[in-house]
Amino acid sequence: MMDTIFFTLSKVVQFCIEPLNWVIVFVLLSLLFLSLRKPHLCKRFLVLALFDLLLVGWLPASELPLRMIENLIPKTALSGDLNNEVGGIIILGGAISGEQIAVDRGEISIHSSAERITKGFEFVRRYPNLPYIFSGASGRITPRGISEADAFKQLVQEQGLNEDKAHYENQSRNTYENVIYMKPMIQELGAKDGSGKLKPWLLITSASHMYRSVKIFEKQDLPVLPLPVDYQTANRLQWTEFSLVDGAQNWHDVVHEAVGLLAYWITGKI
Repeated sequence: MMDTIFFTLSKVVQFCIEPLNWVIVFVLLSLLFLSLRKPHLCKRFLVLALFDLLLVGWLPASELPLRMIENLIPKTALSGDLNNEVGGIIILGGAISGEQIAVDRGEISIHSSAERITKGFEFVRRYPNLPYIFSGASGRITPRGISEADAFKQLVQEQGLNEDKAHYENQSRNTYENVIYMKPMIQELGAKDGSGKLKPWLLITSASHMYRSVKIFEKQDLPVLPLPVDYQTANRLQWTEFSLVDGAQNWHDVVHEAVGLLAYWITGKI
């Protein structure tokens, strides 16, 4: 019950503080004061709405905090042969849209974080003897259709990948549950080193999501080698670029990670 409340509350908080959503609030307030014949207040909230749109659309405003988050965990220098170094491969969900679209259309859609899937496929093909786990059900409060894990299973079959080493976790709704539900699978499937400790697993997820993921794995005493993908920022800021679409997505990622880190820190999950 507490996990469900935590999950729902985190979604509500994120929705409330995303900058683009405040445009609606400012416009509604300006209309309210217009109806109350208070044009000075109406103008102020319209100015705030305009400023909010500029903040969202001017890309450096969102790229700067997003780049800081993406740079928190650098790429691990991997050797040419991981068969004896890692216990397996972990691919975190967040890139696949199964759900009702997959049911109605009969096709699996891969969204903007597609590198999680493509990089996962690359390593599954390169190291066919390593076990791999895909973890993810749905990030929605009210999920519909099939889970991300079931959608990934369909992609594995379509791509002709080795299914003997495939394992799926299809109950988790957030990163903490990803780790908790995978933990017994990792402990059972993972190889051990000479001292009897679990070998680290290769962890594939978006760069902006990697820091929070690694901290949760560390809290659960599960060693991982981070392989961040899906970078959304470069080394230089795009000072002259303006895009409401890209800016809104950047702010969504920033707020999502900020809320997640704060919530997990408060509740002792990291």
